[in-house]
Amino acid sequence: MTLFYWVMGLIVVGTFVPSVLFLLLYVITGRDEFGSRARTLWNFTRVFAMLSFNILVWGHVIVGLWRIWFR
Repeated sequence: MTLFYWVMGLIVVGTFVPSVLFLLLYVITGRDEFGSRARTLWNFTRVFAMLSFNILVWGHVIVGLWRIWFR
């Protein structure tokens, strides 16, 4: 699970940081392209964060059921 935490953490941070940078560029320049890119990256950040949380929860449920039934 440690590898999963690191990979998902890198993916979430890897989409969040560019989103913030493009948001700052949008605020500074006012160009709609930067705003659109920031919005898209923010949506990917939310999707990856929710996906990792969902896999985390259901992974623990499956491991718990496995331990109940087969130990």
